[in-house]
Order: sequence, then C-alpha cells, then structure tokens
Amino acid sequence: MTAQRLVKQFCTARDTAYRLSELEPTEFVPASEPLGSAVSIDPAVKFQEFIGFGGAFTEAAAVTLGKMPWHLRQEILEAYFLSDRGNSYTLCRTPINSCDFSLGNYAYAEVKGDLELNYFNIDRDRQSLIPMILDAIKITKGKLKLFASPWSPPAWMKTNGQMNGGGKLRPEYRQAWANYYVRYIGEYGREGIPIWGLTVQNEPEASQIWDSCLYTGEEERDFVRDYLGPTLNDAGLGHVKLIIWDHNRDRMYERAKIVLDDPEAARYVWGVGFHWYCGDHFDNVQMTHDAYPDKHLIFTEGCQEGGPHLGSWDTGERYARSIINDLNRWTVAWVDWNLVLDERGGPNHVNNFCSAPIIADTRARKVLYQSSYYYIGHFSRFIRPGARRLACTKTLDALETTAFLNRDGIIVVVVLNRSEQLFEFFLNIRGFEAKTSIHAHAIKTYVFEEVS
Repeated sequence: MTAQRLVKQFCTARDTAYRLSELEPTEFVPASEPLGSAVSIDPAVKFQEFIGFGGAFTEAAAVTLGKMPWHLRQEILEAYFLSDRGNSYTLCRTPINSCDFSLGNYAYAEVKGDLELNYFNIDRDRQSLIPMILDAIKITKGKLKLFASPWSPPAWMKTNGQMNGGGKLRPEYRQAWANYYVRYIGEYGREGIPIWGLTVQNEPEASQIWDSCLYTGEEERDFVRDYLGPTLNDAGLGHVKLIIWDHNRDRMYERAKIVLDDPEAARYVWGVGFHWYCGDHFDNVQMTHDAYPDKHLIFTEGCQEGGPHLGSWDTGERYARSIINDLNRWTVAWVDWNLVLDERGGPNHVNNFCSAPIIADTRARKVLYQSSYYYIGHFSRFIRPGARRLACTKTLDALETTAFLNRDGIIVVVVLNRSEQLFEFFLNIRGFEAKTSIHAHAIKTYVFEEVS
C-alpha cells in the first residue's frame, strides 16, 4: 500500500476569515495526461541559500511598544519572533544614530571635533531601543541576526553642519567615521547584541528633510576601500558583513558596479542592499547577481508610505509580489522596515508617517494586524534559514510563485493570486500532482515532504 503524500495548505484571502489559516490537506497522486494548469517544482535544480526574514528595530517602534500594556507588548514581540506561532523573524535591522523614525536627531558622539570618540555613548538607545532588541533576542533564543545602518554621521562631521538635509561626510573625518562603526559594534556587543552586518549608508542618493547623507558611487567605493573595510579588518571585525548601496532597485546595478569593479574595494563587500521606493526594477536585481554572482543580494527596507493604511489589502499584496520577485532573482534575505508603529503611522520627527505590519493603537490599546503581517508570514513562517530556492514554474500568468527546500527536507511553495478570479490548478513534482485552488486576492503556502 502506497503511503499518503499529503500537502499542507495555509491560506490568507480577502473577503474571508482566512488569515494564515490551515486548510484541509490535499494529496499527491500520479500525474495524469494531459497536464492541467500547474505550478511545477523541480527539486533537482537549486539556487541561492536563504538567510532570513525580518523587520527593523527603531526608536519609534520601541517607544510605541512602551506605551502598550505589558501583555500587548509581549504579544507583538512574540507575533514577530516566535517560531511556533509567530512570523519566525531571524534577521533584523537597526539604525546607527537617529533616523526619521526616531523622536529627534541624535548621535553617539555629539562633541564637535571628538576625533578620538572620547564622548561616544549609546545612552539614548538604552532607553527603549536596546531593551526591545534584547527582548527579541531572548524570544529567538539568541538566534537573531542584526545589521545596522547609519542615516547620517554626527552633524559636525558633515559639510552642511546638520544631520538632516543631505550634505556629505567631510573628507577629513572619514577615518573618524570609520572608527565610529567599530565603536558602535563594540558598545552594542557589550550590551549583549552582536552585530552581524553593516550597510555603509542608508539611501546615499537621497537628500531628505530627515537624517541623510549623500555619497556618489565613487565616494562610497573610496570610503569602503580606504577607510571602512581596512578599519573593520584591523579591529578584528572582518567577519561583519559589509553591504553597499542600501537604496532603490533602479540604480543598484550601476552603483554596485562602481564599487565592485574595484578589486580592492570589492574584497571588503559581502553584498548589495536595496529598497523598493522607486518602481519595481526587478530585472536590475537579476542583473546585479549575474554580473557579480559572488556577492549577496539583500532587501534591506520597504514599507507602505503615507500613513498607517489600516485595513488595506493592497499592502499585503505589494509585499508578497516584491518578496516573490526578489527571491526569484537571487535575494538571500528580505527585511521590512518598522516592526510596529502607532495609530498615526509614527512617531516620526518630521511627520514622514508610514505603515507597518502591526499597528499598535496606543489610545485604544489594541493590536491591529495588517494584511502585510499575514502575507509576510506566508514566507517567513515556512522558509527557514538555510533553505535553498528550487526551480519553480507556472502556467497561469495571473499567479506568482516561488519554492524552497528547507534543510529538513520539507518543500515550501508560495502562490500569490492578485486577480479577481479563483483559479484551480495542480502542484506538480516528479511525476506527481496535487489538485488545489486559490481564492481571488489570496496567498497560499503549500508544505510537504520531498517527493521521490
């Protein structure tokens, strides 16, 4: 008697009660001829190894959490970081110095001309940000990886004399700024927070009304090659993953090329980070991989701009479409922006309000899970660190899909339907098929043991 080859199904769908809901399983049977509409998986063809999903610890997120009752604060953290009933986040981001999602501008070395960083301190972060990070590390039992990004050096290091409004790093402070990253890693390490990676600069082409700093591609290359890379190595921090660009997909290939075509700069660079705020440009992700296959690609930030967008279904679909297209083009990690924001989509010291997968209504003391939370969970709960992407094709244009093989032999297939139509189709693998369907405006995750 042949053992059953069951396929678990998890669904989130608009106009239903399904929210990461487990449905009745379907079953693989020998495939019939001719084949119908299908999503087909080939486990013999493997691509990149995946590192993890996550979001960003910001002062805004930490302060918002602090305004919630303890049990709701804990609920939010567990909703992200628990592996059995949460979104299983394993890789997160945090700012170096302040960002727009801080309560104001601040730096760790505020004393002008402090080249030796004698007055460097992270006391501001100890108030709310570090406790939040430590709580997440505890929930993940120490398995959380963290990378850090500066939005701006201290004002005195910049050409415009302020943290906001762009400006550039003054050339005479390049070494002091490189030392700053090292000092930051050391201080956070002493708090029990190891730093896994660094990006050189958040959004180096954007002069914003908030914390920002401009680099040309050549300036980023020279800073990495002549200052930051050697300084990290000399401090025994060569293992810290150094990520360039950290801006939109539109220019990621051109900017990566400037740095990575210089062998001396490239040897310090682990990967290229990118955001989604300027069109799709998914082909540029693929092109960057094709040109520099030894470098890793990591989505370092994305969010729904312009307020909290409570109840919107489009936000979840935007996330899932981006995740699928990025993963299918060699991305090894995908990191959302703020983990949690308040009912206004803040706090933000320049009123640049945005959405987050979880909105904490600090007035009504309610936790509001957005569609993006569930859509991200369809990937992050099932595709585990160390998973390998598999060849995956589909015959229906309306569906978008990706597939991974976890280290334990479990295959995960995610299928997105952004259309108004329900579709029936088959999952096909190695001569077997499982009949299934997907609602309009829905996402499904299929989980099953490898079929042989």
